Amino acid sequence: MTAPELALTTRFQDAFAAAFGEEYRTADPIIRPGKFSDFQCNAAMGLAKKLGAKPRDLAQQILEKVQLDDIAETPEIAGPGFLNITLKTEWVASQAAGLHGDDRLGVGSPEKAETIVIDYSAPNVAKEMHVGHLRTTVVGDALARVLEFEGHTVVRQNHIGDWGTPFGMLIEHLLEVGEDSEEAKLLETDPNAFYQAARAKFDADTEQTDFAKRARARVATLQSGDEATLAMWTKLVGLSKQYFHRIYDMLDVTLTDEDLAGESTYNDALAGVCDDLEQAGIARVSDGALCVFPAGFTGRDDQPLPLIIRKSDGGYGYATTDFAAIRHRVGDLHADRIAYVVGSSQELHFQMVFTTAREAGWLPESVDAEHVKIGSVLGEDGKILRTRSGSSLRLMALLEEGVVKARSVIDELRPDLPEEERAKIARQIGIGSIKYADLSTAHDSDYVFDLDRMLALQGNTAPYLQYAVARIRSIQRKAADQGISAEQVEAAAPRVIDDPERTLALQLLQFAPTVAEVGAQYVPHKLAAYLFDLAQAFMSFYEKSPILKDASEDVRLGRLALAKLTERTLVAGLDLLGVQAPAQM
Repeated sequence: MTAPELALTTRFQDAFAAAFGEEYRTADPIIRPGKFSDFQCNAAMGLAKKLGAKPRDLAQQILEKVQLDDIAETPEIAGPGFLNITLKTEWVASQAAGLHGDDRLGVGSPEKAETIVIDYSAPNVAKEMHVGHLRTTVVGDALARVLEFEGHTVVRQNHIGDWGTPFGMLIEHLLEVGEDSEEAKLLETDPNAFYQAARAKFDADTEQTDFAKRARARVATLQSGDEATLAMWTKLVGLSKQYFHRIYDMLDVTLTDEDLAGESTYNDALAGVCDDLEQAGIARVSDGALCVFPAGFTGRDDQPLPLIIRKSDGGYGYATTDFAAIRHRVGDLHADRIAYVVGSSQELHFQMVFTTAREAGWLPESVDAEHVKIGSVLGEDGKILRTRSGSSLRLMALLEEGVVKARSVIDELRPDLPEEERAKIARQIGIGSIKYADLSTAHDSDYVFDLDRMLALQGNTAPYLQYAVARIRSIQRKAADQGISAEQVEAAAPRVIDDPERTLALQLLQFAPTVAEVGAQYVPHKLAAYLFDLAQAFMSFYEKSPILKDASEDVRLGRLALAKLTERTLVAGLDLLGVQAPAQM
């Protein structure tokens, strides 16, 4: 089967070559969904500038050359030169039948399978994950799922904060309270409390004669490779891993220990990064610190903007680690693309890093590096979502609240279900609602966290999509009660005759192009929007086209096949977003 846009693109490019010469074969036909037709070809306006002709005249020439007899009705010229295209219903039906028998729902293998490194989540060791980590985690994981489904090799990189100055105070605090103490157990249950206790002790030591002095000395001991200190550091990291796992299991994301690539990973390479940049004439000492000054970046004083790679005290910064990471990802992991799913506030930092890395030859033009900018989660007041005390909201608390609220709804609506089933559904809906609300928003936009809206059964929400899946599965169970087997439905062709059937089938044909767009542009919200449109198309079909009532066996089987294809597509799309679909609701 072929997605409509791809089929139309090929035919119109053939027409461009026939009408205007072979050099125009690669011109973009600009095929878009139409308001008064299934699709529009909007190329005439752009071609008019190149060919020095009126758009409507060019549209007529294209119309005379394009061969669409087996795909569409004769296009109509509209407005300044649009070509309105209505697909033949029998062609739509044949494509839907092809999808019905395709395990991959029309998503083919890429022309060139790429190795794509995705840097996402990145919590800090011995600090609790807060709401700010939600978006980087779920957006990155959705992109990893989509790209793997397309057939690319995805290398997940969880760039955790596991090195540097904070570990001096953490290790000293752990030594003071004792590794087996009750306070040490906070590292497993409430790591932020342990961190804040160490931080308070560090900040209170204003004279820097005791704790703070020992903490700073401990950093140097750690970086020198002292075995006892490294053992303590390893313990801190190990306890944090256990905490990370609980969050990732709760969120149903695909990150594992094998994906951990924290700051410590690159520690041995940092001196070499600085030496190489300095020897290449890219880095120079400024006010005692070694800095790079990438072209095109200036400060408020119109002077070149520095990026510090070695501090005046000899320590290294985030930029140094990012350079080492780029060298590793390009040279060792052989990345074709690198996506950094990191907060929008880091945009300038990454642009300076990418520019410098290209100048140094570490990031060749053949490798794409993109900062997938992540917006903020806001409270109802329009400010960064925080607790009443003003501290960052714990991510686990947020997720637990979502599950509890979903459970209260399930208990009210479905008290007939067994306890275990209600608990499972509550988790699927509660977590799915939070993830979907995030993923349905453009990743670089802020959004207001509103659990009531997220859990609503109406609107662009996870429960609306999950309910659509549950309704189709309910229909399938009723069909089985009537003696219609799953094998009969699988053998039947989806019925595409009436308008609601045709509208639904056309929406189903858009799954593969949508997945391709999400993978190419890193835009998971486009997949969420597609799934919402698909669910709406199904609900309209369900209301207008009886599936099991007042219909012949052929009609029942054809509509059941169309519903089954819809269920498969919704479940597959939700799975790519990391959202589960309950068997019933």
